[in-house]
Amino acid sequence: MDTLSRLIDLARPQASLDLRCLLSGGFDIDHAPMEAGVAPFHLVLDGACVIETVDGAQRQLQAGDFVLFPRGAAHRVRDIKRSAAGAPVTVAHDGMLPLRHNDAARAGYAGDAATLHADLDLLCGRFVYAAGSAALLLDALPDPLHVSLGGAHALTALQTLIALMRGEAERRQPGALAIVTALSHALFAMALRVHGERNADSAGVLALLTDARLGASVQAMLDAPERAWTIAELGEHAAMSRATYARHFNERAGVTVMDFLTRIRMTIACDLLLRTQRSAAEIGETVGYQSEAAFGKAFAQSVGTTPGRYRRRAPAPDGSDS
Repeated sequence: MDTLSRLIDLARPQASLDLRCLLSGGFDIDHAPMEAGVAPFHLVLDGACVIETVDGAQRQLQAGDFVLFPRGAAHRVRDIKRSAAGAPVTVAHDGMLPLRHNDAARAGYAGDAATLHADLDLLCGRFVYAAGSAALLLDALPDPLHVSLGGAHALTALQTLIALMRGEAERRQPGALAIVTALSHALFAMALRVHGERNADSAGVLALLTDARLGASVQAMLDAPERAWTIAELGEHAAMSRATYARHFNERAGVTVMDFLTRIRMTIACDLLLRTQRSAAEIGETVGYQSEAAFGKAFAQSVGTTPGRYRRRAPAPDGSDS
């Protein structure tokens, strides 16, 4: 399994679609902050809007744009003219999802989304994830994460994916909701890939993955977290000397090699605590700790609670093994 796929697998984001918005004229829709472990997202199927964050920053979204709030931050969805007042908003159902629309888009509305003439067609949903096992990936993302197709020429697959989602949302045939939900997972992975490629010079996990040599060392850590890795050994995977590897890794990751290795170990430990019935001692050994006490201390320092309390506070997801 490649590194990005492995990190997404550990994060285990569960996608759900909340509603579809068909809006015209002036609109200003407030989104309250989400609880921990919930990352709302918006996908512009057609038209345009502005996303305004609590700090007043504004981002204009066009058709094909995807925006994710990894830490559930509050935000607003507004029309591109930032109108002072808008038409009343009504919630109906389009046969697949709850449908939010306003009077300006309702011309001829007869219970069918096809009769709406909207300036904005927006798909809204969320990813729910386990905070501990998702930390390595999601904590490194900007908030919000905005991936735009504007001016892109090499994103045919992503454009095709969005076209499929829009087509399913419009036709609302049997199974459409299941298909769009599944495509949301693919959209998440592709958005992360594109973001990493476009920000290859920045620091963070996704920047590491775009670096062929450093990425190989990250893959080695994920493949064998129990190994007593040294910087020199990891440097060999990156075809670099110990000093060169340590310096380049720190520059790209924003943390030291050993700190990053600890994060990987704790991420895998969180996943095993939630998905398996293995003891803390067994899990600690699996991720490179020779005693339960050493593992417990490292876990508490990294995650902020003990392994036992972490396991008890969240039910194991379906498919847990022994």
